[in-house]
Amino acid sequence: MSDETEPRQLAPAHLPVEAAMSDGGGETAPPLPPRPSKPPTPDDLQAVFDVPVKVQAVLGRSRMDIGDLLRLKPGMVVELDRRVGEPVDIFVNNRLIARGEVVLIDSTLGITLTEIVRKEG
Repeated sequence: MSDETEPRQLAPAHLPVEAAMSDGGGETAPPLPPRPSKPPTPDDLQAVFDVPVKVQAVLGRSRMDIGDLLRLKPGMVVELDRRVGEPVDIFVNNRLIARGEVVLIDSTLGITLTEIVRKEG
């Protein structure tokens, strides 16, 4: 007998979990924990509330030579790759998570989220 374990084959979805987890030798793998019946509430996420994240609202981007960058002065205009009214990208820890619109509330800039970006795959 070798030290390698035999690969297990997955049972079809119509079989019960116990049948899918059995290796045919009479032993059964421990049962999976039950899935929650309702979505998590904010109280369920309390442990991660104090985890710091980097949030960026990207209005647009521009490319320029270092010399042009060093010559920038207050009041100068930097042309961005977006038009007025196009959505702003919202990144969390350098990952695109949403798009939104810039809003002004009591002389404070903010972002209204208009689209949540879901990762494909």
